[in-house]
Amino acid sequence: MYDAIIVGAGPTGSYIAHRLASLGHKVVVFEEHERIGEPVQCTGIIGAECLEHFPLFDGTVLGEVSSARLFSPSRKEIRLWREGVQAYIVDRAAFDRSLAEKAQEQGAHYLPGSRVKDIALLNDRIRVETEGQDICEAKTAVIASGFNSRIPQKLGLGRVGDLVIGAQAEVSIDGHSELEVYFNQGVAPGFFAWFVPTAPKRALVGLFSRRKPGKHLKMLLATLFQQGRIASPEANITYRGIPLKPLSKTYRERVIVVGDAAGQVKPTTGGGVYYGLLCAEMATDTLQQALATDTFSEKLFSGYQEAWQEKLGWELRIGYFARCLYERLTDRQIDYLFHLTMSKGIHESLLQSPDLSFDWHGKAILKGLKYLGP
Repeated sequence: MYDAIIVGAGPTGSYIAHRLASLGHKVVVFEEHERIGEPVQCTGIIGAECLEHFPLFDGTVLGEVSSARLFSPSRKEIRLWREGVQAYIVDRAAFDRSLAEKAQEQGAHYLPGSRVKDIALLNDRIRVETEGQDICEAKTAVIASGFNSRIPQKLGLGRVGDLVIGAQAEVSIDGHSELEVYFNQGVAPGFFAWFVPTAPKRALVGLFSRRKPGKHLKMLLATLFQQGRIASPEANITYRGIPLKPLSKTYRERVIVVGDAAGQVKPTTGGGVYYGLLCAEMATDTLQQALATDTFSEKLFSGYQEAWQEKLGWELRIGYFARCLYERLTDRQIDYLFHLTMSKGIHESLLQSPDLSFDWHGKAILKGLKYLGP
């Protein structure tokens, strides 16, 4: 019997596998895809703070980000720039594989191409069954299987309360340019679209939308092609569900839910790597305590939720509040906000403030709302 079963070999799952295996625990990781890290469904933009906190990205960084251009519906432009690197563009597939390899070097056992069909909580262990009829048992389990996983619901932990769908495509470009973000209700209703150069002649173009994200992305690709920004409007589109609110409960006896599966994602941008890794760190501390004391009670595991809510709870609530406000805006109102921001120099004030951070948005949101007041 294993000490821990981990469902999902993304960054959160592999980080926990690496930590537990390095502490001498017997760990098995189930991953539904045959090749770890694929299909790629992320822009790979990771804040500098994340790379400093988690020195795990060697050999996977494609580029640096110190600026971004924001566009309103009428093409008003705000350019954000700060001295120094604010974020990095990471090869997500390579990063996921690298982290999995680190875990395997410590002794974690990986089973790619193994989709978990059922999970049962028994008196003294967890039992997992795959679609291939394989059965595995362990003392505890970590659900890190991404947003689309139904396992938390099967365990009585409910479902994420709100979500959006992301659509993204890799395209060929002529030369290199800055990261661009488009705020336009006709392009990405209720959300935003992006253009992220990843290499001299490659970029990722994508958007979030509650309805028909593929249709909206095809329209954006056609527009960019007409503008001469991309070589062709034809591209393979990948889709990904993004949770906007966390699960109300992310644990029970012997079980922890972490990362996208738990809804530990920035509702402002949909980014989940840093928050997921922070929560994975807290989850590992709880799991180590449980395994060291042979105690797998709900009371002990509740400490994990208390820890991550103390760290992220306020940030997620403010981010979701801002997300809901933005969804109600018309294009005319968005243009007016751009006008106010530029005329009052709000973006310049925020850039000089320590409250503006790539990963922490709550204080900047509240300060921005104060600036926008009369």
